[in-house]
Amino acid sequence: MILAGVGTAAWLVASGQATTVDGLFLALTALLIAAVFALYVLFMIRRAMEAATQPTAKPAKASAAKSAAERAPAATVSPS
Repeated sequence: MILAGVGTAAWLVASGQATTVDGLFLALTALLIAAVFALYVLFMIRRAMEAATQPTAKPAKASAAKSAAERAPAATVSPS
C-alpha cells in the first residue's frame, strides 16, 4: 500500500494530471494513505523491537497453582 500510494502520486505528477484540482486532491489522498500505512509499519516494528528486548517472564511457582486448585470447589453433577 505504501508503494502503491507513492507510485500513484508520482504518476499523477509525471503525467501532468496533478495540475488540476481533482488530480491534486487525488495525489494528496494517495500520499496520505501511504503515510498512514508507513506509520503503522513503523509502530509495529517498534513494538516488535521492544518485545524482543524485554526479559522473559518467570513461570509462576508450583505451590501457588496448587493452593489455588485446592481452594476452588469441585464441580459436582447431581443425578436427575
